[in-house]
Amino acid sequence: MDIKWGSLGQVFVVGLGATVAVVVIFALGVLAVSARQAAQERGRSATVPAAAAALCFAACAAIVVYGIYLIVPQFH
Repeated sequence: MDIKWGSLGQVFVVGLGATVAVVVIFALGVLAVSARQAAQERGRSATVPAAAAALCFAACAAIVVYGIYLIVPQFH
């Protein structure tokens, strides 16, 4: 059995990067929801924060669905 350490390192780095990206995007979505609630309490328009939150959560969902697509061979 031969382990290709370079390939294993690449998988680790890409996996770590994807994980950090999803967490950051999700956190930005939560921040946008908080900004939306604050804007509503102040009587301001909450359209932009709501759109930003929806975009962030949709991006997270798309990344997760793409990851499942890559993992499950029946989808190819």
